[in-house]
Amino acid sequence: MPIIEIKNLSFSYEKEPVLEDINLTVEERDFLAIIGPNGGGKSTLLKLILGINTLKQGTIRVLGTKPKESLRNIGYVPQNTNVNTDFPIKVIEVVMMGHVDGKRPLFGYGKDEIACAMGALAQVGMADFAQTKIGSLSGGQRQRVMIARALCAHPQILILDEPTSSIDITGQREIYELLKVLNADMTIIVVSHDISVILEYANKVAHINKTLSYHDISDRQSTFHTHGSDGHFCEIELLEMLGAEHCDTCAKENQHWRVEP
Repeated sequence: MPIIEIKNLSFSYEKEPVLEDINLTVEERDFLAIIGPNGGGKSTLLKLILGINTLKQGTIRVLGTKPKESLRNIGYVPQNTNVNTDFPIKVIEVVMMGHVDGKRPLFGYGKDEIACAMGALAQVGMADFAQTKIGSLSGGQRQRVMIARALCAHPQILILDEPTSSIDITGQREIYELLKVLNADMTIIVVSHDISVILEYANKVAHINKTLSYHDISDRQSTFHTHGSDGHFCEIELLEMLGAEHCDTCAKENQHWRVEP
């Protein structure tokens, strides 16, 4: 059974079409990268998978059930991890918010829940910061904490929306290396503009700009030519393969594509 199966999905905000005839299958332990232009429908698709938006046409099955019935099996990391630096909440407290069951707001969390949160922090390399105020961390460190919070739900699917936005190159690499490790135990879905980085980690790529273009890049050696001594895979080849073009002005930012009919 596919982890996620989307068939004939179309979606509009009022009369404005956002997604048209989307068909997509995500298998267990896939690392799916979703790319495309701003406003192309990437975030809308995530909201439909999470059951936030109401499906109007087509079907979505997550672990064989409707999206809202599968939320316990999904960990979600939002794009914006900026926090009020003066807000006095500790890292461990943020992570424990990820517990789906057992919350007791009047009496705090149990030993098992605290142990689980510490284990999640250890997974992302942030255990030593458990008692640190979340606002004092760097952007990359906060993103790791948000991933740890999502891991507290013991998800089968981890969905991340622009996990490396506003993070430096070193922090980006660290996040993707972490996701690579987590991918051994769960399915990863990442919305990202970091194509050159995604090429090194994803095994499936979906380009969304109302419609969807999809490609399996599991076998990179047969899919791409390599460039340079480090065996770099060119993102331009991927865009051409998906039928996408990007304008010269925005090419440096890796964030402006369109799919030709």
